[in-house]
Amino acid sequence: MQPVFYDPSLPYDKNFENGPVISHRPISVPRRRLTHTYPFLDFQLNTPFGIPAGPLLNSSFVEAAFLLGFDVVHYKTQRSDPFPVNEFPNVLSVEIPGQLTPKLAEKPLIGRPVTDSPARELSITNSFGNPSKGPDFWQADMKKALSYQGEGQLLIASVVGTIKKHFTPDDYYKDFALTALLARQAGAKVIEVNLSCPNVASEGVLCYSPEAVERIVRLTKEKIGDTHLLMKLGYFTADQEDLLTDIVKRSLPFISGIAAINTIAAPVIDEKGKQALPGKGRLKSGICGAGIREAGLDMIARLTRVRERLKAGFAIIGVGGVMSARDFLAYRARGADVVQSATGAMWNPDLGHEIWKELEEQHA
Repeated sequence: MQPVFYDPSLPYDKNFENGPVISHRPISVPRRRLTHTYPFLDFQLNTPFGIPAGPLLNSSFVEAAFLLGFDVVHYKTQRSDPFPVNEFPNVLSVEIPGQLTPKLAEKPLIGRPVTDSPARELSITNSFGNPSKGPDFWQADMKKALSYQGEGQLLIASVVGTIKKHFTPDDYYKDFALTALLARQAGAKVIEVNLSCPNVASEGVLCYSPEAVERIVRLTKEKIGDTHLLMKLGYFTADQEDLLTDIVKRSLPFISGIAAINTIAAPVIDEKGKQALPGKGRLKSGICGAGIREAGLDMIARLTRVRERLKAGFAIIGVGGVMSARDFLAYRARGADVVQSATGAMWNPDLGHEIWKELEEQHA
């Protein structure tokens, strides 16, 4: 099955210019009869399902996702200044023996051009580096994307800070807040700070540092006021549950919800044993798709326990390896208020409709 949002055989900029693959042929939009809606923050959703930060590069991708029934979608992570994309290629297929864990991810995986494997079984690596065309472009385009929201649909803005020359750590943290303010000015009602991306080697993964997380969400909330703030976390193991609890507890005064997981980073090599993705700092890249399903489910169960232990009311967005309606239901059973799919949605444009049908049958 070929991807329908992003074409991995083409460079990022070409995908950005062309729009989603599916937009080049008529989009068949099944009619939906809604007998039930789902609360999330201050919103009522048609379905608690959508697409996380990543595949929806600009407003044309967002429009296609909403038309196809993905009701909670993220505009791709943006920055306060233009930032280049990593060298092509950016997406490779990887074969994983079973489910990927941090321990298994210490060993190299073999990356190949994306195959025609059944979408249900597909795992990929993606390495873009959170490129951005800068706010001169994305603020106007985000406003356009927001205009495509239908009733019961929600667009979430994802932002990240950028390390610049002579920046102190606090300058870096303030850049998250500045970028979030720019997203609010564009009209976003919900903003997510991406603290979990493993693909930007010079910046690292922030979500395991309690002090950094607390400072970022505090500064960001001061900037965006009553706009809802989410934070995107990576995978925390059972041994890290106390750390996770500490981070959540520190963040509670400032956030409305938590999204997890992002990916699991692993070294990716080609069949000759060489680094598969060219460029400095790209031996390791994020693995997503079917192979991280159990890690994602495990993390959502862990977040649910933390929420209950702290008697907190934050929302949970579950992400990772959602390739079918069955996976969606498993995430909901673990405590996710909203579930999202990147790889699954990229290869299956009917996934949103399939999940709507499953939900409607439950309420029939």
